[in-house]
Parts: sequence; structure tokens; C-alpha cells
Amino acid sequence: MGIVEKIQEIEHEISRTQKNKATEYHLGLLKAKLAKYRQQLLEPTAKGGTSKGDGFDVMKSGDARVAMVGFPSVGKSTLLSSLTTTESVAASYEFTTLTCIPGVIEYEGANIQLLDLPGIIEGAAQGKGRGRQVIAVARTADIILMMLDAAKGEMQKALLSKELESVGIRLNRKPPLIYLKQKKIGGVKFTHTVPLTHCNEKLVMTVLHEYKIFNADIVFRADCTVDELIDVIQGNRVYIPCLYVYNKIDQISMEEVDRLARLKDSIVISCEMKLNMDYMVEKIWEYLALIRIYTKKPGNAPDLGPDDGLILRRGATIEHACHALHRSLSAAFRYAIVWGTSAKFSPQRVGIHHKLHHEDVVQIVKK
Repeated sequence: MGIVEKIQEIEHEISRTQKNKATEYHLGLLKAKLAKYRQQLLEPTAKGGTSKGDGFDVMKSGDARVAMVGFPSVGKSTLLSSLTTTESVAASYEFTTLTCIPGVIEYEGANIQLLDLPGIIEGAAQGKGRGRQVIAVARTADIILMMLDAAKGEMQKALLSKELESVGIRLNRKPPLIYLKQKKIGGVKFTHTVPLTHCNEKLVMTVLHEYKIFNADIVFRADCTVDELIDVIQGNRVYIPCLYVYNKIDQISMEEVDRLARLKDSIVISCEMKLNMDYMVEKIWEYLALIRIYTKKPGNAPDLGPDDGLILRRGATIEHACHALHRSLSAAFRYAIVWGTSAKFSPQRVGIHHKLHHEDVVQIVKK
């Protein structure tokens, strides 16, 4: 029996097993086995086996990477051509795009790499329709744009989320607050700092033993599920923000457009009629959590030109700005002077750990 058949058998077993106190250990064991088989299914791609495809080795460039995933013919290529100077062939038939096509969005002084990936079909996680290569590229993105046909958005959203979930991509979620450290001796020491409703010590031990972990310290700092425990044990999950983009809103009623627009992490557009495109770019910028910092030399005016400034992540400090300017600057750092919303008063003299805000002006003083 192959790995795909084993996965299908376990999924069938989980679906027909009633969930209650008596079966929670059996279900936990099945979920652990399922995660292991799914990992084995992806290993040939990770090791550079025969499933590597042409056109997917796109070098990461710019300040951030955005990957568009979706079923064939939902408007990914049209969107790429609308937002960037790259021409991606768009047609009314499916599978127009067969390789990964990159483009660049210029916004707020940042260069955002936008990837047009081939359409995903159901069963992509098992390799159907070059699904493994597409998903491997999606794992490297800073955010995912899930392109959906507004007329059948809920069905497509559920299927795509399932495919991405099965290969370790967690959308709009934070890593579980579980501390796990394996050791050589001493057995398993299990503790929790909050009351647990989804797991207990016996269930945790069952899952750990399935992964041949017999000596470890494990601490639950939140009320996590057995699936989140498995994610921590596997250690290869990626947690990526996702923006659900409902395209072709010109083909549905205004009431349905209003309903979709109010959904969490969702935006409605029409690539054909160029509706809501500017707002979508603003949302991409917001989800990327980027900030722009301007620099100032002593005795000179700040460099506030459209091509000036540093693009950093939200929450970046003076130290991050130093590294972005020159790798040796932080070693020679004495203090910084900041103008902007992060300063209590302008200008303010700050240290290397001062957190910067969007459009702050920074002057670095060296020793």
C-alpha cells in the first residue's frame, strides 16, 4: 500500500470515528500517523527529487514576497498584469499559466514581489497538477493572496485551505504556545500553565510516543489542541498571513458582494473592470507589516525622496536600521536622534533598542 492510500485510509478512519472521551486517544494517534505520512509524501520534493519542475526556482527579490494561489482561471494572471509591468498570458481556458511568473508592485517606496503561480487543483498536496511545486513556492511567501471566484468562493476557499493545511501551511494563525525540548535521559516531564480542555497528559504521552519521543520537557502555555501539538513536534510548519481575494464581483449580486466584503481577511475586486484594485494594494501593504524609515546626515536635511528610505518590518528597532544601512554600523553606534511618531518629543535621543514607526526620520551618531 502506497503513502497516498495510507493517508486516504487514515482520513476515512478519522471521519467515521465518533469524537468523545473514549476515542480521543485513538484519534490523537491517527492524527499523529497522518501527519507523519503527509511529511513523507513531501520529502522527495524537499530533497530535490524527480518532482522538481522548470520555472519554479524564482529568486526571492525586493522587500517582500506575495504568492497568488487559486484554482485555474480565477484571474491570477490578469491581476499580475494589472498591478505590475509584467505581462502574464490570460485566457478563458484553464491552465493558461504553467510556470511561476514574477512581477513587482511598487508601493510606498517598497518593491513587493508578486508571484503568479499555476492553478491548483484538488489533490495538489498529493502532487496532482504540479501541486507540490506550487505549494513549495507558496511556503516561501510573506503573505498569500488566495484568489477566489466570487460565484463559488466558499467552496474554493474550503478546498484550497485544506490543500495548504495538509502540507503544513497555517493561514492567519500564530505558532502554538507549546515549549518542547528533547533530552537524552529523564523521561517526559509534562506541565501546563493554563487549564487544558483539548489535551491531557495521557493524550500528550500517546502522541509523543508515536514520534518515538521518550525523553523531553513539554510545557503548554495555552489551551492547545492535539493538532497544534503535532505541529510543534513536526517543527516544519509555516504560519503565513492570508488575504482572501474574491474576483469577478461584476458577475454576482450587490447583496452577495456586500456579504463577501464583510468577511474576515477578505476583499472583493474585479480585475476585468479594475474595481477596488487600489484598496487591495493597501491591504497587501497592511498585511506585510512593512514600514518606511528615512535617514538624515548630521547638518543636512533628511532624505525624503520617493526612492529614499529603508523598508523594514513593523516592530523594527534602531539596530535593524543600522544593519540595513551597513553591517558594521551597529558596532560603532553611539546613539540615534529620531523625529516622528515613535519619539515622545521631536527630536528625541534614543538607544539602539528603540522601536521605530512608519515614516520616522533617523540620524545615527557613531562613536
